[in-house]
Amino acid sequence: MTHEFDILPGAEPFIFEGGKTGILISHGFTGTTQSMRPLAEACSQQGYSVYAPRLKGHGTHYEDMETSTYQDWIASVEEAYAWLMERCDKIFVAGLSMGGTLALYMAENHPEIRGIALINAAIEVPDMEGVLELQDVRFLDAIGSDIKKPGVTELAYDKTPVASVKEILPFMELVRKNLSAIHCPVLLFVSPEDHVVPPGNSKFIYEHIASEKKDIVEMPDSYHVATLDHDQQRIIDGTLAFFRTYE
Repeated sequence: MTHEFDILPGAEPFIFEGGKTGILISHGFTGTTQSMRPLAEACSQQGYSVYAPRLKGHGTHYEDMETSTYQDWIASVEEAYAWLMERCDKIFVAGLSMGGTLALYMAENHPEIRGIALINAAIEVPDMEGVLELQDVRFLDAIGSDIKKPGVTELAYDKTPVASVKEILPFMELVRKNLSAIHCPVLLFVSPEDHVVPPGNSKFIYEHIASEKKDIVEMPDSYHVATLDHDQQRIIDGTLAFFRTYE
């Protein structure tokens, strides 16, 4: 019998039906929509239709995440994309960390996407690779809440399922190998000091996508979860300007 886990308060999907331009916003690995809510709300206030899905296995309990696959996480985002496609003429995607990986995946597979905004996107995390050798270990320490700003906490799991790390690694590889399929405008935000995803990921993405219009913005005052950190407003303002430019 499978256990039904409740959704944590604050981890619910964010859905706003607005105008004919849609914004799909994805949270990251072990995280929740809470990390993306400020950006999602800012987009909805500008009249965009917004869908920030709760990725399968996230926002409940880490034992729930343990049974989900990267195909499940893609399906969560594809479902949100389909909802937006029914209502909108054009769609942008934004994502943090693995949400950025998912945004890249969507741009690789949906060339009609108008542009993607990435915040500390992940395509290679060498620190995770040792997990492939682990036997008889189910859970590792948490990776969430890497935030410089005092008093701010990310709503994320306090343990990381080994099975989930074994899912994200091949997913990152899949996306990394196909970066040249991306031609849409890309905006990359990167924290030079990030204790989860090496900042070199953003440089690698920048160099390997086929997009002519691409830009990297550094966030010197934030760690990994920059959407909740000192550079939150920089991300919101920059992302909204990016959407307006390519709408």
